[in-house]
Amino acid sequence: MNEPPRRPHDRPRRGPWTAVTALLLAALAAVLVPAVRDAGYFTDPAGLIRWYAAAWALFGAALWSLRRVPRRRVVPLVLAGALAVAAVGLAGPPLTSTDSFRYAWDGRVQAAGISPYDHAPADPALRGLRDGWLFPRGRAACAEPDRAAVEPGVCTRINRPAAHTIYPPVAQGYFALVHVLSPAGVRHKALQAGGALTALGVTGVLLLVRRRAGADPRAAAYWAWCPAVAVEAVNDAHVDGLAVLLSVAALGVVVRRRAAGGVLFGLAVAAKLLPAVLLPGALAGVRRWRDAAALLLPAAAVVGLAYLPYVLVSRSSVFGYLGGYAEEEGYRDPGAGGRYALLRLVLPASWAVPAVVVGMAAVVAYVWWRGDPLRPWSGALTVTGTAFLLMTPGYSWYALLLVALVALDGRAEWLGVAAAGAVAYVAPRLLGGATVQVVYGLAAAAVLAGWAARAGRGVRSGPPRVAQPMWKESP
Repeated sequence: MNEPPRRPHDRPRRGPWTAVTALLLAALAAVLVPAVRDAGYFTDPAGLIRWYAAAWALFGAALWSLRRVPRRRVVPLVLAGALAVAAVGLAGPPLTSTDSFRYAWDGRVQAAGISPYDHAPADPALRGLRDGWLFPRGRAACAEPDRAAVEPGVCTRINRPAAHTIYPPVAQGYFALVHVLSPAGVRHKALQAGGALTALGVTGVLLLVRRRAGADPRAAAYWAWCPAVAVEAVNDAHVDGLAVLLSVAALGVVVRRRAAGGVLFGLAVAAKLLPAVLLPGALAGVRRWRDAAALLLPAAAVVGLAYLPYVLVSRSSVFGYLGGYAEEEGYRDPGAGGRYALLRLVLPASWAVPAVVVGMAAVVAYVWWRGDPLRPWSGALTVTGTAFLLMTPGYSWYALLLVALVALDGRAEWLGVAAAGAVAYVAPRLLGGATVQVVYGLAAAAVLAGWAARAGRGVRSGPPRVAQPMWKESP
């Protein structure tokens, strides 16, 4: 959808394409229902992957059909599809992740006037906050999948119950707000409803940013209709949806108001640390230190101010389990797990981390030097997508940020990285130990094919060289 402008006689014919697209969206919603309700995540992951494959195929068909829909009907279709996808995510309890149970617990702890960073969920000091939903009792209840023992006869739905929370302060504020606003007894539905609202908010901001940039609104469907949004942002209610909303708003605002963009970037980083990878894109074309400082200083100040209240009231580290998580996921030991999977195909494992550092430094330098300051999301997509391919993360919800960047920039080939993450997470044993290498390798091949196709058509792919510094106006 990142194409040269159409000439008047090239406009799509009215035909049946609006109806065809609507039917494909209905089919997508129908397929997503079992994808968020099928217990095969535990018993038959290959079967769940088949539902995912069908959903992604219908998603691609709907995007192809949308290209032929008259422009005046595009925005209503995008919004209708976004509502359908978000609604489908509410069709069942969280299926493939237990993170939202930790969110609910952190919100409950804060409502009791306790810092979420001071106690692990299994801490006996917080027994008075336990209920039968987050802390089931009895042998039968505790035999269910994804239940962790806490005490004899008591288990919990919360993962890593002996570890302190890892989530940053804006995320913690969100958890507390959802808890306060939720009626009693709604359980997982409150956070899922919050996920649906943030997902719809991202769609709205995408449409506004693309309209302001004079771009085709069709690309917003890359996010609005993506199966990952229904599964990760709504059904599993990952807080990444909030971080994506703040990130997309930041990228849209920073073009004209650097300080305001910096504030939004700071909020995004304080919701989920991953959006820090977007900053090189936001600094594309910058040639003066004061211009960079006008963005970076507000961002750093917001992160610091967001953490400050928790630092003042907490006795434990506000970074919680962050170090343990990095070690657990293999980012410190490149020979463990599926991290750096593509690099380890061609390099010794001990070279993987230095290779990532060198590779990312080169990509960041390229985006900074040749990036388009009027399209910061283009450089952000290049940097973020490269980081995913080099580090091959094992959690599929991280790619929500990448999907939103695709919706801003239009380079659909990067969606393969999000699909690869879903397969690597849901069915890591599908192809044996080579699963991560195969799926991320296919995603990398798709990115290269997309780049080659665009180059062959003479269509710009990625950030062009710019001669002028960014933000020539005063702050």
